[in-house]
Amino acid sequence: MHTGTRIFFSMLALLICPFARAGNNNHSMGRDRIDTLPSVEKKAPNSSYRPAFSGQTRVRGAKTAANYTVEKIAEKIGAPFAIVAMPDGRLMVTVKAGYMEIRDRNGALVKKITGFPAVDLVGQGGLLDVAFDPHYARNRMIYWTYSEKQPRGNLTAVAKGKLNEAAGRVENVSVIFRATPALRSNLHFGSRIVFDRSGNLLVAVGERSILEGRAQAQQLQSGLGKIFRITTSGKPAAGNPFLNKAGIQPEIYSYGHRNPQGLDIHPATGELWEAEFGPRGGDEINIVRAGKNYGWPVITYGIEYNGSKVGDALQQKKGMIQPVYYWDPVISPSGICFYRGNAIPEWKNNLFVAALSGQHIDRLIIRNNKVTGEERLLTDKGERFRDLACLNGMLYTITDRGTIYRIRR
Repeated sequence: MHTGTRIFFSMLALLICPFARAGNNNHSMGRDRIDTLPSVEKKAPNSSYRPAFSGQTRVRGAKTAANYTVEKIAEKIGAPFAIVAMPDGRLMVTVKAGYMEIRDRNGALVKKITGFPAVDLVGQGGLLDVAFDPHYARNRMIYWTYSEKQPRGNLTAVAKGKLNEAAGRVENVSVIFRATPALRSNLHFGSRIVFDRSGNLLVAVGERSILEGRAQAQQLQSGLGKIFRITTSGKPAAGNPFLNKAGIQPEIYSYGHRNPQGLDIHPATGELWEAEFGPRGGDEINIVRAGKNYGWPVITYGIEYNGSKVGDALQQKKGMIQPVYYWDPVISPSGICFYRGNAIPEWKNNLFVAALSGQHIDRLIIRNNKVTGEERLLTDKGERFRDLACLNGMLYTITDRGTIYRIRR
């Protein structure tokens, strides 16, 4: 998805995009030193908890050696949640109010898309993530997540429909999955959605924040605090770890999650990586594997917002998976993406994380499934970064303020 002709369009953007010229920032940094630079985190942690292994938090800092350019290519998009690469090389942006926007690779609006089911636009809810069918070129099917109002509250739902771009609508819409039970909460819908390599959907759902939902992150009869693996019809996917087990939702792939808002497939290994919010401290990066328990709320590296301990203040427990990496204090990790392409070779298979409260893009260098270096990008923008997309060797990121930045050679 990354041909030489893209370079022409990237350069052309400097001439025709009204935001690109004013928003350009050229970066020429020192070599990528991950053994000599101090950690990028300078603030004191919220707790005195100790990591389970070396390199689980506050690793050495890194600096990108290659020159790169940051361009502001769009702005004032109302309350976006996702920016996703379309199969044809354009971008799809979801807006929480209940619609999507197709934008070209230079950020210009191509088409507004409507026809989605009503969303419960409260707190962190709304129209959330979107994914394109692996056979989209043939069937034009898209899948999305949203907060759906229910008689007893609301929940995270997954729907699908056929995109009629010419008409600016989705058609033949059906809801294929609901993460039950519904609760009266405005928070922690989670709601990232990606396809795995077998053509099944992976759906991340939060535990809804309130204590009733928090406890259910550990309960396998509940759909809260889980990652699901379902077919494009919403059925449990073949090979799921809890198929045909009484009292367990067969769509569950993993459990013990708090509020997962980042999902991506590692380009080399094919494994699912995830980012989720902790409370005060304890934001996590995980490798998600079938049937595993990721611990919330039994183990955590965070504390309650009021400063008290979470549960029994445990960080490790037998049978519960440790995060690959965690942050304390938090950066509020939302969307993530692995760098794909060859434009900046040192970024190959690095994980990029959109940080909300951290107000930066976090770059994690990964070797043998461990984080070995960390860099913070776009710290000068003063923006809450919501999501990321990697397209044609470039990074696109969207902020809560509705700004799209492009990072390219």
